[in-house]
Amino acid sequence: MFASCAVRLDHTQMRRDLTRYDTLDEVRLLLVEDDAPLATVIERGLIEEGYAVDRSATVADANEFLRLNDYDLVVLDLGLPDGDGVDVCRGVRRSEDLVQAATPILMLTARDSVADRVQGLDAGADDYLPKPFAYPELAARVRALLRRPKATVSPVLVVGDVTLDPAAHTVLRGAILVPLTAREFSLLDYLMRNAGDVCRREQLLDHVWDANYDGLSNVVDVHIANLRRKLSLPGVDDPIETVRGVGYRMMTAVAS
Repeated sequence: MFASCAVRLDHTQMRRDLTRYDTLDEVRLLLVEDDAPLATVIERGLIEEGYAVDRSATVADANEFLRLNDYDLVVLDLGLPDGDGVDVCRGVRRSEDLVQAATPILMLTARDSVADRVQGLDAGADDYLPKPFAYPELAARVRALLRRPKATVSPVLVVGDVTLDPAAHTVLRGAILVPLTAREFSLLDYLMRNAGDVCRREQLLDHVWDANYDGLSNVVDVHIANLRRKLSLPGVDDPIETVRGVGYRMMTAVAS
């Protein structure tokens, strides 16, 4: 038989009793699922396995739980009555709290197309389980995620005043949206992931084009020039530095 657990939604009940839970050394999960019968089955199963579970059925309640507590893992449905679980996932990954930003996320959804899975994973999900599913598989995926060492890297890249979101495929310079071609986006992504390091032209060709590219020898320089032009702001330094005879470097800070 599954154990029972009441759903807690008010702020007092949402707030974690840190002393009690740390003493018991419990693993605490947040379950976000608006299908009440399914949520009850999942919740009871997880409790039976020894986890402490908070349960939410909306984006608003999920965000409030996450604001008040730290979780070891989030089990997150996508289709919620007041929004999309993808937005909850992105919010976790963009958190300034590095512990929360690294929280493992298992997505549950009836959306099972390749595009949906890619969107969920790019938004920051660690695993993706399409519905319908067998509870033992969900439990096994939860155990697998909890065994992983915690990471602290957000899928949203921020270097200086440049922000790149792979999932939304958007780039901001400060608060200004910067439209880029697919190649320019990939080039900027690579530079930002290696911010502070010099990226040789050969590296950029290998990672942004491919090792067999035999086009124009100055193709990297041409795309860098276009990227700089689009990222330029009056009175603000260029975020991409030229290292003569070597390559380019994404600056970790720029002067205004």
